[in-house]
Amino acid sequence: MENQSQNGAEAPVKVSTLNCIDLSNPDIHQSVSLLKQACLDCGFFYLVNHGISQEFMDEVFAQSKNFFHLPLNEKMKVLRNEKHRGYTPVLDELLDPDNQVQVGDYKEGYYIGVEVPEDDPEAEKPFYGPNVWPADGVLPGWRQTMEKFHHEALEVAKAVARVIALALDLEVDFFDKPEMLGKPIATLRLLHYEGQISDPSKGIYGAGAHSDYGLITLLATDDVMGLQICKDRDAKPQIWEYVSPIKGAFIVNLGDMLERWSNCTFKSTLHRVLGNGQERYSIAYFVEPSHDCLVECLPTCYSENNPPKFLPIRCSTYLSQRYKDTHAELSIYNKHQT
Repeated sequence: MENQSQNGAEAPVKVSTLNCIDLSNPDIHQSVSLLKQACLDCGFFYLVNHGISQEFMDEVFAQSKNFFHLPLNEKMKVLRNEKHRGYTPVLDELLDPDNQVQVGDYKEGYYIGVEVPEDDPEAEKPFYGPNVWPADGVLPGWRQTMEKFHHEALEVAKAVARVIALALDLEVDFFDKPEMLGKPIATLRLLHYEGQISDPSKGIYGAGAHSDYGLITLLATDDVMGLQICKDRDAKPQIWEYVSPIKGAFIVNLGDMLERWSNCTFKSTLHRVLGNGQERYSIAYFVEPSHDCLVECLPTCYSENNPPKFLPIRCSTYLSQRYKDTHAELSIYNKHQT
């Protein structure tokens, strides 16, 4: 099996070997050691025994499929808004403009964020507000399933963040503070790849090469291979490795914000999705700190010989720019509105 690197040259495909963190392991030192090694190496690892039952995960995937099987005109009724809630059509997102020269990602998605009522002062903030939901009766039980998963996934993310804090020689509850994961920007994103065959030599991808924006991402996938990571973005040619799906496990990766926080000690790694002609479903849960959190170099991650590499930046400022850079202007969908 061959794939093409981004400069068009062919390179053999390799399957990456990732560390596996068991959240039920009573030996926290072992978990910290495995996680630290993963974060220094590639910023990706598997997470098992995380507390979300397989039965419930199966239900979330089933409900996700129910939505994506709706007719396009029905899905367009819940088109994403300026708060990044709701449906994102195929080609809406362009993650790798240098290589995706003609079109965006061959995937459709659905964003669900932290539910904040419209009359709440917090709803004024860029990533807070009410969610967009399919009309009652269209998908019975759909909203309840997604809200429950959103809540449970946040608890998993907080547990992972505690291990990360220890791996960075911080207090275990460092990321639990109100300005961090006490009031997070947490976004559930359902994803559907329609069965297109990717061709990197022509800039055609399920999802273009990118690193995630925030703190950490939890990813659940079906059993169709597609996710690839590139451990060294500066290599010429870039070497891409597949990440195998493991039933019941989350694939966890670090985001750019954690790379900034850790002064590049921990890696936020390039990844992409290649379609092989099969339909593929995945569920991503992106976790970022609160809007007002100032992301600046952690006290344990700099020294006289290793000064901070980034200026401090507010979380909402950073995220707003990253979303603006990668999503189509909403005005292009006006012709779909009736």
